[in-house]
Amino acid sequence: MKTGVRSMLWSAAALLLLLAIAVPLMNVLVSALMMVPVVILYTTLPVRSFALHMAVVYAIGTVLLGPVALIVGLFFLIPSVIMGHLYRKGVPARTTLTAVVLTLLGLSLLQLMLADLWFDFSLIREIRTTITDLVDNLNSDGLMPSTWTAEVTESYIRSLIHAIPMALIVVSFLYTVIAHGIAGRILRASGIAVAKLQAPHQWMLPRIFVLYYLIVLLADMAVPSDGTSFMAVALHNLQPLMQMAFTIQAMGFFFYVAHERRWNKAIPVLLSVIVVFFPPLSWIGLFDVAFPIRRAFKKS
Repeated sequence: MKTGVRSMLWSAAALLLLLAIAVPLMNVLVSALMMVPVVILYTTLPVRSFALHMAVVYAIGTVLLGPVALIVGLFFLIPSVIMGHLYRKGVPARTTLTAVVLTLLGLSLLQLMLADLWFDFSLIREIRTTITDLVDNLNSDGLMPSTWTAEVTESYIRSLIHAIPMALIVVSFLYTVIAHGIAGRILRASGIAVAKLQAPHQWMLPRIFVLYYLIVLLADMAVPSDGTSFMAVALHNLQPLMQMAFTIQAMGFFFYVAHERRWNKAIPVLLSVIVVFFPPLSWIGLFDVAFPIRRAFKKS
């Protein structure tokens, strides 16, 4: 298929995904795919041709949906361009993913700030209002237990607010991994060299990460868990984030053992699923980083 026809098809895909944001429930799914056609177009087209394609897509989207199409389109355009640019330069996959995750995270924070300044929309205020109204309605209907007090409601609201940074990081990571996994595979199938992530059995966090984790644990014990300071919010999110990193490291350890012992590939996958649903097993990842336990499983 000629390059021009492929570009038109990918532009059409980008437009359909952009229009799908107006469909309830479906918009959650398509938002995870929004970057894929844009990354492919930027990687395969000259910059001027890419700009023309995206201008047409956003123009049609704005006519049909209004300014929201342009706002959403530009939000995903920037990280897509960064990913495509790094693909062109042949940058290692880990560097590319890190840059895109940070870009998405920064854009999310900027979007929340601008929404508060321009549209008087505060995510924190909306969370507080929604939960308070829900609890009040359930109380008026007699559906709330007697042990649920105003202090419990406030504690729950505070926990949700503290979890916002963690949620933004996880969403940014998922968007990036999905875009890289799909777009990278398609580009490689087209003959374009795109760096792959390391195989799972090669995953290894820097050993200094263990020291960072110990510092976070000590700081978390020193700072009140119900505090509202920046430090309390940061620690509230850092600890589960680092635990997630050790969970991924534990998965890498399982794949390493399976690789060295020539186990069936389904075994490390099954063990990885177990470690996700049983968080204490993430300590395996911690020990894998802190100590050279892989030597015991290495083929002689």
